[in-house]
Amino acid sequence: MTSKHPSDSLTILTDLVLPSETNPLNNLFGGELLARMDRAASIAAGRHSRRIGVTASVNHVAFNKSIPLGSVVIIEAKVSRAFKSSMEIYLDVWVEDRQSGNRTKANEAIYTFVAVDDTGRPVEVPLIEPETELEKLRYDAALRRKQLSLVLAGKMNPHDATELKALFT
Repeated sequence: MTSKHPSDSLTILTDLVLPSETNPLNNLFGGELLARMDRAASIAAGRHSRRIGVTASVNHVAFNKSIPLGSVVIIEAKVSRAFKSSMEIYLDVWVEDRQSGNRTKANEAIYTFVAVDDTGRPVEVPLIEPETELEKLRYDAALRRKQLSLVLAGKMNPHDATELKALFT
């Protein structure tokens, strides 16, 4: 199986924040943003694996800035690392000023997707070859996040989490 680059899975969703999607403070509901990110991550996973991608976990979400009514929201999703059948998807959320076109990073998230066949069974996915410095940083950190998740779930012995141990030695 030929490896791929994160840019091969790049997915960009651009949308407006409408009144029905806001809370009483006229900011985008967090759940609405999560759903948009899930859709972008699903497309990125499918582009990488050329299979159905199902959400396995939402590993991290940072709601750093509120997104007001009428904002242009841009969600960029890319596969940051691929394992056997799972893919870590890193998402950056931007708000674009409608007059100037300037973008401000509002939020970020990390989702895990699993590629499955038509019967729902996991299938292998291509590996990732990061190209940019940011892609390399996210690629390296993905293994530590995976090991931490496995240790916390009781699926990996902490002594076997070599990447995590390396942070402390």
